Amino acid sequence: MDQAGYTPVSALGEFRLIDRMTSKFSSYHEQVLKGIGDDAAVVKTADGMVDVISTDLLIEKVHFDLSYVPLKHLGYKAVIVNLSDVVAMNAQPYGITVSIGMSNRFPVEALDELYAGIHQACKQYNVNLLGGDTTSSKVGLVISITALGREKEEKITYRSGAQKNDLVCVSGDLGGAYAGYLILEREKRVFLDKPELQPDLSDYDYVVGRQLKPEARIDILQTLEKVGVQPTAMVDISDGIASEIHHICNQSKCGAKIYSNKLPIDFQTVSVAEEFKISQNTFALNGGEDYELMFTIPLADFSKIQRVPEIQVIGSITEEKNSVFFILDDGSQIDLEAQGFQHFSSEELIEGNQLEQEM
Repeated sequence: MDQAGYTPVSALGEFRLIDRMTSKFSSYHEQVLKGIGDDAAVVKTADGMVDVISTDLLIEKVHFDLSYVPLKHLGYKAVIVNLSDVVAMNAQPYGITVSIGMSNRFPVEALDELYAGIHQACKQYNVNLLGGDTTSSKVGLVISITALGREKEEKITYRSGAQKNDLVCVSGDLGGAYAGYLILEREKRVFLDKPELQPDLSDYDYVVGRQLKPEARIDILQTLEKVGVQPTAMVDISDGIASEIHHICNQSKCGAKIYSNKLPIDFQTVSVAEEFKISQNTFALNGGEDYELMFTIPLADFSKIQRVPEIQVIGSITEEKNSVFFILDDGSQIDLEAQGFQHFSSEELIEGNQLEQEM
């Protein structure tokens, strides 16, 4: 507790805080199949389908910096952040609501740019803008988006379905968004010190794009369906795979092993990691904001995804409850702690000091 006898929110962190605030709530309606505790809520409808609902809040100077994030990109990303949660439930998104709080420093033309990005995302993913709210703000720009999806009940994938010997898979590559964040932050500091210098991002186009314009991996759902695989558990990678695998293990009451030599990391991400003298594994494990999918599949389905270029097996599920290990290249193992984005910490990324030392 602090000097006044109260507990600071930072002492709990985001997930323990959510548990504390919601632990006494019960479900009062049988059609609510899943409330708090997954990427999205799941509500059964009369026709045997389910609705999937997720919401996220983005706050200026906490989640984005307008000194280098174009408003159009921000609008697009704000939608993707929410659609990705729906996709992580193995559902198809169909609509969003958008609520915005803004200070008087934003002219109408700025909102035009923001909504141009929102419109582009809606068009790209075939989702409808269903409504929302607009109000004034004294803290800059605040964006709250709720995404809605629909799917057959039997296709919904929760975090809680992983079984012993399941394979842990990820889509795409990892750590690129954090690499882009570091580059943008560095160029911002250079510009503030020497405004006459224009940033040159030509050597960092991929990682900067991963930070500013992520995508929701609906295509992975389509690929899995095509090859006849339904994941046993799934989560989107918003806080880094170290945090996400803990979500799956906590909900599924299992353990996991993640292998260093299996992590898919783009060469540009590796280059940035070397530039900043940070382990590339730290980028992949703790960086977050990649919005790729992490999912588990039965061992028997390995042959079905073995030659899918966008899917990589990075580990396996074990029976030990909540024991998550990171296997280093030499075969030794260390405890893998969740060290991703801490919303109520003074640091946006805990850079895995123990992990760095042991690697």
